[in-house]
Amino acid sequence: MGLTLTMPNAEASAPALAPRERETLRHIAAGRTYLQTARHMGLSKHTVDAYLRRIRAKLNINSTAELTRLAISLGL
Repeated sequence: MGLTLTMPNAEASAPALAPRERETLRHIAAGRTYLQTARHMGLSKHTVDAYLRRIRAKLNINSTAELTRLAISLGL
């Protein structure tokens, strides 16, 4: 039998993220600014901000450090 790992709520809920939310999370975790992320994704800075607000709300995350930790744990 395989080893079962217990994950915090945010990590267990991560598949609930939309593809563009996951992409946004990946860029922010890589250290890009909202503007850099927006330009790379062909979006406005406000859309990037909206994606990140939705991610934070869905996963109950309050800081960029927590977002980065999540992205790393997901292999983004």
